[in-house]
Amino acid sequence: MPGGCSRGPAAGDGRLRLARLALVLLSWVSSSSPTSSASSFSSSAPFLASAASAQPPLPDQCPALCECSEAARTVKCVNRNLTEVPTDLPPYVRNLFLTGNQLAVLPAGAFARRPPLAELAALNLSGSRLDEVRAGAFEHLPSLRQLDLSHNPLAYLSPFAFSGSNASISAPSPLVELILNHIVPPDDKRQNRSFEGMVAAALVAGRALQGLHCLELASNHFLYLPRDVLAQLPSLRHLDLSNNSLVSLTYVSFRNLTHLESLHLEDNALKVLHNGTLTELQGLPHVRVFLDNNPWVCDCHMADMVTWLKQTEVVQGKDRLTCAFPEKMRNRVLLELNSADLDCDPILPPSLQTSYVFLGIVLALIGAIFLLVLYLNRKGIKKWMHNIRDACRDHMEGYHYRYEINADPRLTNLSSNSDV
Repeated sequence: MPGGCSRGPAAGDGRLRLARLALVLLSWVSSSSPTSSASSFSSSAPFLASAASAQPPLPDQCPALCECSEAARTVKCVNRNLTEVPTDLPPYVRNLFLTGNQLAVLPAGAFARRPPLAELAALNLSGSRLDEVRAGAFEHLPSLRQLDLSHNPLAYLSPFAFSGSNASISAPSPLVELILNHIVPPDDKRQNRSFEGMVAAALVAGRALQGLHCLELASNHFLYLPRDVLAQLPSLRHLDLSNNSLVSLTYVSFRNLTHLESLHLEDNALKVLHNGTLTELQGLPHVRVFLDNNPWVCDCHMADMVTWLKQTEVVQGKDRLTCAFPEKMRNRVLLELNSADLDCDPILPPSLQTSYVFLGIVLALIGAIFLLVLYLNRKGIKKWMHNIRDACRDHMEGYHYRYEINADPRLTNLSSNSDV
């Protein structure tokens, strides 16, 4: 992906790994001694074995079902059907892979250890069937830079998943790269809450992710982006929103993303970019925008965007952008259009025409049924209307009689005398 997030450790880790590897090799060479020392070691082997069996597991011991490399500072527990994070992770681990497991729930303090995992920088939990990530799940990881939660059906992502169990007192997250691709849960597990709102709450809670450089939210069926969802991510450099169902960016502000370098909006449902969005994108000094494979509607509302595309260098591959609607404009290149081509033709796409025809037929059937009911009950309705008419007439006659009495003083006195 052009301009996408890196998948390796932070810069400078290569030299650090080489240095550590050299130290391991030197220690191995120094441990190789002459035959005398070897014989002395063999004589003391039973004592050492018994002492080792009497002690608890060493902190550098590799967890069962995992593969460890102290030289590479890496632990891999891949496709092992683990139901929880191993408790005996070695403290030297810098890269931890827990992919393809059955974790289900990531509780608070899931990685809290003694001694702490102070060097853990890259954590990959993709494809581990996580349904729930609770508040403070990634606490006690002071060096965590890269987190991958992609391909997990997250029915619940706590607002404080990245900021700690108490966002008001917790320190900002050290995360630089957050990967949340394809985390949309099945419809029967959404629990009547907005998935877009749940993800947005986790991104902005406590302003914990202000140091985040890369955010991937691809393939999540997003219909919209909540207002101000990007307001608390001022350091963002790479944002991937591709392969969603975004229809509009009207309520999203990119104004504060002054460091943004790449914005991926491919494979969405965008029909047009309005003036406010165009102005904000043009104001970002380093950004590259990717807009391929969107169903652009080339009518009079597209005129400003076409003019902007002809003038800007922000959009990558803009010569590949083509119209999807209306039918007469399909596959026309946006850069080749002029104002005469962009009119608001009332003719609808065939799919919408079919929908409106079907709606008309349904309304006609409802009207026919209503008229049939009226016809079958015409005698009862007529009798009911006569009764209402008679009741209204009697009521009006009573009002008329009282009006005549009140209007004639003689009748008024006679009425009062008769009452006495």
